[in-house]
This record gives sequence, C-alpha cells and structure tokens, in this order.
Amino acid sequence: MDFNIKTRLTASLGILVGIIIILVILSVVYLPMLTMAEPTSQAAKVGLPNALVWVATTGTVAIAIGLWMLFRVPSIINAPIKEITNGIKEIANHNYDVTLNLAGGKEANEISESFNRMANRLRDYHSSTYSQLMSSKKYLETIINSISEPIIGLDNDLNILFISKDALNVLNLKMENTINKPAQEIALNNDLLRRLLVGLKENERPTDSAHKKDEPLKIYANNKESYFQVKYMSICMPDKDGKQSVKKGDVIMLKNITELQKLNTAKTTFISTISHELKTPISAILMSQQLLENDRIGKLNTEQKDLSEAIKENAERLLSITGELLNMTQVESGKLQLKLKITKPIELIEYALKANRVQAEKFGIHIEVAYPQEDKISKLFVDSEKIAWVLTNLLSNAIRYSSENGRVIVGAKQSDKKHVELYVQDFGKGIDPRYHESIFEHYFRVPGTKVQGSGLGLAISRDFVEAHGGTLKVKSEPGKGSIFTMSLTV
Repeated sequence: MDFNIKTRLTASLGILVGIIIILVILSVVYLPMLTMAEPTSQAAKVGLPNALVWVATTGTVAIAIGLWMLFRVPSIINAPIKEITNGIKEIANHNYDVTLNLAGGKEANEISESFNRMANRLRDYHSSTYSQLMSSKKYLETIINSISEPIIGLDNDLNILFISKDALNVLNLKMENTINKPAQEIALNNDLLRRLLVGLKENERPTDSAHKKDEPLKIYANNKESYFQVKYMSICMPDKDGKQSVKKGDVIMLKNITELQKLNTAKTTFISTISHELKTPISAILMSQQLLENDRIGKLNTEQKDLSEAIKENAERLLSITGELLNMTQVESGKLQLKLKITKPIELIEYALKANRVQAEKFGIHIEVAYPQEDKISKLFVDSEKIAWVLTNLLSNAIRYSSENGRVIVGAKQSDKKHVELYVQDFGKGIDPRYHESIFEHYFRVPGTKVQGSGLGLAISRDFVEAHGGTLKVKSEPGKGSIFTMSLTV
C-alpha cells in the first residue's frame, strides 16, 4: 500500500504519542509501587522489577521512534521538494527532457504527471519557436548579405548583432570573431572599425551645424582604393505599451561612392583647368576694351560706347564666374589654404564697400555701416582675403536684390566674448523659408529669380566661413528682406 507524506507523518506522530501515553499510564499504574516506603518488602521485590522493565522498554521504544523521526522525517519531506526544485532548474536551463517520478501516493503522482506534461509542452513549443527563429535568422542573414553595401548592426552596448560579408571584407574580419562580440574590443586592433565607432558617437552628439558635410571615407580594400559614404541609423522599437519608441541599437552602412568620387574629381579637374584657361583671354578682352575707349585710338560714338560698356560688364561677369569656379575647385579638392592674420572687422567692411561702390551707385543703393566703437569689438584671426571676399559677395547680392534707391546695412558686432558677427541686411523681396538651406548649395538659384548669377557665391562663401570654424546663416521672410550673418571665432 502506498502512503503519501501526510499519512506517514500522521502515523509516525500517532505511534509516538501512543507510546508516550502508554508510558504515562504505566508510570501512573506503577507509581505506588515505585514510591513504597519499604522497597525491601516482599511486594516491592516482585512489582518493582516489572515496573522498571515496562517503563524502561516503553521509554526506549519512544526514544527510538523519536530519533527515527528526527533523522528520517526531514528527508521524507525534503526528497520530493528537492527533486521538484532540480526539475525546475533543468527547465530554466532549457532542458525540457527532464521528468519527475515522485513516490508518495496519489498526490505525488499528480504532481509528477503535471510537471511532466508541462515539460513536454515547453519542449514542443521551444522546438517550434526555435525552428521559426532559426528560419527568420537565416532569412535576415540572406537579406543582409544580399545588400551590396557593407552594413553592421550594433546593440546599445555596442555588441555586434549582425554584419554583412562585404563589411567583413572591408574590415578584414571573420564572422566567427565578430557576432555577439563587443565592437570596442575588436576596434582595439582594427583602425577602420574604430573610426566608424568614433563617427557613431559624433553622429549622436547634438550639433548646430545641420548643413555639415560628411566627408567620404577613404578605404584601401581588395587591393584597390575605394571611397565610402558612412550613414548611421538608429534602431528603434515600440516599448511595452506601444506608445513610445525605444532605441535598441544602431546600424552603420557604408555606401560605395568610388565611381562617383572619380567622376567628381574629373569634374573638379576639368572646371579648374577651364577656369585657368579662361582667365587669360578674358583679361585680354578687358584690356582690349580699355584700349578701345582710349581717345588716342579714336573717339567712339554713343552706340559704340554702349557696346563697349556691355563688353566690359559681361567680361567682368565672366571673370567673376571663373574666379568663383576656381574657389570652388580649391574647396572640393581639399587644396584650400588659409593665410591667417590678425584683422580688424572694419577693414573687411571697408574692402567690401570699396569693391561694391560702383555697383551701389549704379542702382542708387544707400549703404549704411553699423559698427561699434573700436574698444568694444575684438580683432579676428582669419584669412582676410577670403573673409573679405565673402563679405563682398554678400554685399553684392544685397545690392542686386534690393529695389532701386533702396538701402543696405553692413555691420559687425560682438555677439559674446569669443565670437564676432559680420552681417549684411537688405530690405528687398526676401527669401522663402523653404530655400534657406538650398541657397547654400552649388548652382542653386531660387525659382523665379531674375537677377543673373552662377549660383556658386553663397556655396563658396559658406565653405570659406566653415573652413575658419565659423557659421554662415540667413534669416529672411518674403517681403521683409534678408539678413546674412557670418559668425567667426576671435
């Protein structure tokens, strides 16, 4: 017959209590004899040994049962509990093949059957889920490797979650040495990965330079020189309530722009060559035009003077465009050199005023200068020629986009202890906010603009200012004019 734990404990305690009761009864029965005044009497000699035997036997049995319960009962209780605990630990370690076979009657059998049924269901669920996960993993790996660009996935702790074969080739790494490994540890012996991680941190850092250009990454891989554009993307997933997105990691993608870079280099070289070649004949045209206006050669009639003036204006415009193209090629080729020196802001303003005096008189534009006292504005350590060119270009634009007999303000101010701002303000038609960033792109011109221009001046101006570590921004509204502000570090 099978007894459960409760029955065994009840029976053991019942036997122990019964023996104790018998011991008490015997003690009560034999108490008069044990306490007789004359232990040497005939009655005492007969009854006393019997009393001692019964009491000693009963006491010994009670003690034996008590010792048995002391050592045996805890193991009876702990054994099934320990077996259940071990089974739960195996389940926690994903060992779903574990089974229980508890001894102890109906209750133990029910516990064993329930546990084994749970383990079987978990094993079936795990098998199906694991196969689905493996299938999804292989599908994802196939998609990642089908992308023709190197791509790396990282979690928030910068552990590598996935990496494409192209990325392994570029980084000169092996798959088994990268997956689920800390990228920072791998980067200790991999310069390229270290540069990518540094770029990731810089990308996460807030910056005011929304227009900052991303320089292509030059990599020597597969026995050839290649150029890549690095793109960083955050991996975000909905949180538990599904209302907010939580960042789970980042993806680094390298776009191969080698062919585009070659074309861009060829374009830059071509423009630079053409610009250099054009400057000589344009200068010859201007010199010939000046000689043509000289009275020693002969006087010109009114129509001839107008034609000569048109030749001069167009030649000067063409010379200005070639100059802008040369400046642009310097920036794009990385050959822009700054000749820094201490300069007063007023000197830059005076240069721009002198360069635009004739144009301002032609359109009847009144130029106002807003400049603080000398001791209230710091000097600048800049390439005065290039910053003066920027200010001249801004002032020229302000004059051309102002209505006839209008006014333009050019000035400088100390924005804080470390920065000086040079600005040009006009009161013309203004610029739509949609184009506030586009106007700084190469060859871009605001739709509907009738004023002639190459679309390079503002782009080159921003490049020159940023080469000094400064910023060039515009604030404008349609019908209220524009103000271009150049901020430079003192």
